Amino acid sequence: MKEGRGSFSVERGPRKEREAQSRMWKGNSPAGSQGTAMEGTGGELGGQGNWGPEDAPGLLARASLTMLPWPLPLASSALTLLFGALTSLFLWYCYRLGSQDIQALGAGSRARGVRGGPVGCSEAGGPSRRGPGDPGEGPRTEGLVSRRLRAYARRYSWAGMGRVRRAAQGGPGPGRGPGVLGIQRPGLLFLPDLPSAPFVPRDAQRHDVELLESSFPAILRDFGAVSWDFSGTTPLPRGWSPPLAPGCYQLLLYQAGRCQPSNCRRCPGAYRALRGLRSFMSANTFGNAGFSVLLPGARLEGRCGPTNARVRCHLGLKIPPGCELVVGGEPQCWAEGHCLLVDDSFLHTVAHNGSPEDGPRVVFIVDLWHPNVAGAERQALDFVFAPDP
Repeated sequence: MKEGRGSFSVERGPRKEREAQSRMWKGNSPAGSQGTAMEGTGGELGGQGNWGPEDAPGLLARASLTMLPWPLPLASSALTLLFGALTSLFLWYCYRLGSQDIQALGAGSRARGVRGGPVGCSEAGGPSRRGPGDPGEGPRTEGLVSRRLRAYARRYSWAGMGRVRRAAQGGPGPGRGPGVLGIQRPGLLFLPDLPSAPFVPRDAQRHDVELLESSFPAILRDFGAVSWDFSGTTPLPRGWSPPLAPGCYQLLLYQAGRCQPSNCRRCPGAYRALRGLRSFMSANTFGNAGFSVLLPGARLEGRCGPTNARVRCHLGLKIPPGCELVVGGEPQCWAEGHCLLVDDSFLHTVAHNGSPEDGPRVVFIVDLWHPNVAGAERQALDFVFAPDP
């Protein structure tokens, strides 16, 4: 084998070549040879030919520098490009998300089906032009509710939205089938798995019930200040809604989730009581509050409210003989100064069978959240059914 500086000859066969290479890596190259050099950033490695265990850390540190996959400037440029690409993708996603939210909200503000329509005479706020079995406006309304709910979930979260999501998707419910003995048929939104009963116990909304009953004298004084003869022969006083059914009049402080400032100023006691309620649906198109007057001989035949997510609270102000309320086939009667909690998604009938001398029946009606609707569900429904600005 011919020896040279850092070079080998393979003329004498593979076996001798392997032996020469083995001697080189062990540091035992022939005399006069400088061995093979391994180039690194710290200079030559192994030129002296004598290595010991104490040299291992330094050798490993220097050898690792030759194993870098990319030069440092190139790696930095690649990371910069990757970061820029991810930033651009994130900004594009935010733009797309915002555009979809605006489209969904714009469609919601234009649709009349979600807004609950004009307030009829179904006891202060229920839709009066819809039959008891009409389930709203069908797939168009359900699709709009689903779009607005998806917009809410993208902005906040789907957490706790199981029942609301099923309701928005138009799952099975009383509005699409026989319901609870065929007598619970909410016109627009059925929230599944809520306890269903025509009349709700007072304890379910104890705070609000006690607050309204303690405000009975002030609310009655407010009614006296805005009352009139209800004869129908004089022009309708300011603030009173036109009768959509014979003998039924309303003065609303909140209509479809919107405050009526002029009426609230005329009824300070009632407005103060509303502001103190914990579960009043004040930011939702399902929410109404105001005075409901039923003249003798008037009768509101079977009708259903728009949703089972609310409970309607009736505070009796003037209750003459012969008045009755039948909800889900169960008769009840009001009492002056006391509250009655009604689930108006059940088929209900209101009648005043008294004589003209008895005077009108007057109740103050407030829409409250159903006690079993969770806070996250209330927030989502307030977003989906928010009143028009």
